[in-house]
Amino acid sequence: MLTVRDAIPKVRELATAEFATLRLRLLKIAARVVETASRIRLAFAAACPEADLIRCLSSALLPLGP
Repeated sequence: MLTVRDAIPKVRELATAEFATLRLRLLKIAARVVETASRIRLAFAAACPEADLIRCLSSALLPLGP
């Protein structure tokens, strides 16, 4: 959870949120998961308020290559 919170851009209000708030607003979101051979896609509802932040976090939390 510390890594997730540190990856959130500092201009967002969730950058200083408590863990319970992060869990409710980022982890407990319904999404349709589509898994293919080379990638995993998440389809969020059109009304998901944090979808852009989750897309941003997914690339920020990827490990760096060799």
